[in-house]
Amino acid sequence: MTSFTAAGPRRPSRRWLSRSAVNGALLLSVLYTLFPLVWLVTAATKDTGGLLSGDAFSFKGFDLRHNLTQLASYGDGVYFRWYLNSLLYAGGGAAVCALVSVAAGYAFDKYAFHGKEKLFGVVLLGVLVPTTALALPMYLLASEVGLVNTYWSVLIPVLVNPFGVYLSRVFSASYIPDEALEAARIDGAGELRTFWSIGLRLMMPGFVTVFLFQFTAIWNNFFLPLVMLSDQKLFPLSLGLYAWNSNTHAEPSYYPLVVTGSLLAVIPLIVAFVSLQRHWRAGLAAGSVK
Repeated sequence: MTSFTAAGPRRPSRRWLSRSAVNGALLLSVLYTLFPLVWLVTAATKDTGGLLSGDAFSFKGFDLRHNLTQLASYGDGVYFRWYLNSLLYAGGGAAVCALVSVAAGYAFDKYAFHGKEKLFGVVLLGVLVPTTALALPMYLLASEVGLVNTYWSVLIPVLVNPFGVYLSRVFSASYIPDEALEAARIDGAGELRTFWSIGLRLMMPGFVTVFLFQFTAIWNNFFLPLVMLSDQKLFPLSLGLYAWNSNTHAEPSYYPLVVTGSLLAVIPLIVAFVSLQRHWRAGLAAGSVK
């Protein structure tokens, strides 16, 4: 006869309770994450009256086409100029920042030079400094060289990311074997050719990771453009929508423009993450095999 301890029969129930608690917490997290997006999708189909009535979670009075038409025609299409500005700031800035970060992380990992760890410590200190604290000093520097109220005043500060350098060093140590670099040097490849042909290719998951982090940060960046820019033609979406939203109390007709514009502003982030996630998975699989 098999004997059971007093706690034996309770183990399945405890396991079921713990699993249910974890699943419940995950479900609440998913709902918390999707709730604003669902509201944004349904609210973008409303006119001003529908938004102010508080019935934003239904598709009653579907008016999305009219809202998109108004968004495209308002201010001679200034919204889509802001959209292109944001793509320039986020796309160009994130691509250059990812390349700079990967090159710096590769150098910190693979080369030995005097003061390397101290310099890397300074980079890590840069991670601790909030970007908002640097906005005013950067404005003063940009003012000295005449870059205020230009595209460069927003682009140049986002080309360097200390956390990206740190992350790239970790990827370099994990993904690039020293033997591959030595073989390339024996075959006569220079240091730049070795990095471009071997190091960068093996670190592509790291490049994509830094790119996505920086793309998201620049796309959502608000304070730096607010400090640097006064010309509305140079505004990114975050600053342009803020300017419209500031007028909603006096002109409620701005509400559909702000909500519909916010919905369209989410699309590039979704596209970037969905299209580039395969590089993450490929890199993780390659790392597990190695």
